[in-house]
Amino acid sequence: MKIGFIFAGQGAQYVGMGQEFYENFQVAKDVYDQADIDIDVKKICFEGPADILNETAYAQPCILTTSLAIAKVVEAHGIKPDYVAGLSLGEYSALAYANAFSIHDAIHIVRTRGQLMSEALPAGTTSMAAVLAMDAHKIQEVIEEIADVTIANYNCPGQIAITGKKEAVALASEKLKAAGAKRVIPLNVSGAFHSPLLEEASLKLKAELEKYSIQKPELPVVYNISGKEEDGDLTDILTKQIKSSVYFYQSLQYMIEQGVDVFVEIGPGKALSSFVKKTDKPIPVYSVDNVESLNKMLGALKDE
Repeated sequence: MKIGFIFAGQGAQYVGMGQEFYENFQVAKDVYDQADIDIDVKKICFEGPADILNETAYAQPCILTTSLAIAKVVEAHGIKPDYVAGLSLGEYSALAYANAFSIHDAIHIVRTRGQLMSEALPAGTTSMAAVLAMDAHKIQEVIEEIADVTIANYNCPGQIAITGKKEAVALASEKLKAAGAKRVIPLNVSGAFHSPLLEEASLKLKAELEKYSIQKPELPVVYNISGKEEDGDLTDILTKQIKSSVYFYQSLQYMIEQGVDVFVEIGPGKALSSFVKKTDKPIPVYSVDNVESLNKMLGALKDE
């Protein structure tokens, strides 16, 4: 059995996430206790309020801390991955788990990343939308004639996100529906993630990353920028990631091709599990974001 850990991205957060793990497992508590940044990560994760937790600058360190706490609990129960990957922010969780940088440093980095993304995208000026039941090539054909909009995320077959300036995304949404998209749903995010509009933020992020010691990961990591493993400099990869399309579906395909036959979604929510279930070759996936789902996953995998 080959296992792939897939780490949650932004948007999966909810008030109360991670609290059961913090209260029941010392390894989880140890992770939260490393979150010594300028905000109270534990309080925001466990108590909210939701409007603060949902802000990019707060959501990113909170999700990463929760995801790594859960991953350490899963590992303590004897479940370890052969491959790791994450959706956007989740890539930082995957890299921290693979010891490319310390948990402490990862929390600090994503706090800054979230702040940079918030500052780069003034409220109300940019947006994202999910396009359902339309081929990626067709989406690209429709939007390539519209300035300031591009594909952000290749989530799974039949679900692709577009990103850009608010008016451009609205125009693209109408044209995509006219061209046959089943639905185009505005996403509840604070701005145009994974778009060229984050070029300046990417340069600031690079300067921040250069302050830290970043090592070669100790596990195979499958990257957003390509949907496969990469040998390049991690600072350059993460600098590009913030402004580039996320090839998450391709990442799942790659891991399956390498022999991964079960996925464990680590972190709040179940969005990535739904993406796995829509791959060309559906394989078992277990979402772990509370103690009940942890026990369900352990029971299933220890029977394998």
